[in-house]
Amino acid sequence: MAEPIPSPSPRASFQLVIGILVMIAIPAALTLHTARIAPAVDQNARDLTPYGYTISLLLFIVPILAISIWFLPCERVRISRASFWRTIALLFPLGVILDYFFARFFFTFPNLNATSGIRAPAMGGGVPVEEYLFYFTGFVAVLLIYIWLDEYWLAAYSIPIDAARRTDFDRLLRFHPASLILGIVLIGGAILFRNFVAGPPGIPGYFIFLVVGALGPSALLFPSALPVINWRAFGLTFFLILLISLLWEATLALPYGWWGFRDEQMIGIYVTAWSRLPIEEVCVWCAVTYATAIVYETVRRWHCSGKSAAHAFLGRRPSR
Repeated sequence: MAEPIPSPSPRASFQLVIGILVMIAIPAALTLHTARIAPAVDQNARDLTPYGYTISLLLFIVPILAISIWFLPCERVRISRASFWRTIALLFPLGVILDYFFARFFFTFPNLNATSGIRAPAMGGGVPVEEYLFYFTGFVAVLLIYIWLDEYWLAAYSIPIDAARRTDFDRLLRFHPASLILGIVLIGGAILFRNFVAGPPGIPGYFIFLVVGALGPSALLFPSALPVINWRAFGLTFFLILLISLLWEATLALPYGWWGFRDEQMIGIYVTAWSRLPIEEVCVWCAVTYATAIVYETVRRWHCSGKSAAHAFLGRRPSR
């Protein structure tokens, strides 16, 4: 049986809360400090945020360092490094594919002054290197926050690593038709809306990519992940990441031109009050959090079972 995590003292809990506030406040303050003039005051202000995009990555990097170096060790929470890094290895390529193959179709980067100036490889002329760091640190931050909540804050709702619900299964690769149907409905609805309501006619490529990236893993793994996901930890992770990302985009990224979107590849629904933020950007980190929890818990079940990959995922026992 896994050893229960001792309850922290009131003093330790208070210090932990202060640590969380500092973890969020410092990178937020540094990021906001790059903006000296509001776009509403000076339309050229978007060019006056030197290294803004680069510095804003601290919104992910500082929580990553705080959780991995301080919070988890201090709380004596042990995580499976193999499960963690294999999850990142499976998910980060989605961000690489998005930037390398589709950035030229979906995104614009009008304010190069907000980046380090280093161009990373991508079809159509390259993208700021911050783009790849954005997705890598984003996936790592989402996963660490979920693990931290699952293993510590909401550990009472976590499934122990040696529980039968986690280790007893025939195979992990199991088709989930509801995810496929939902994906088809979402993509079909987006295409119809773009062509018959929003106009002009076109294909909402960015939204289609997000649906495939989120519901693709779900269609193959959701039945296996469902019994072991800590849904309370997932829900809190979901809302924290969504809140951070929306404040990031609406307050800084779009108004100051750190990145933008090509209207011809969007559904056509925008949040006007947030510098015409496309609805896809509300969905992107929802998709990331959902896919991360499913992949991580499935990979973790595989490692907890002690089975080979073929045996765990396909039900094939190793030949003698």
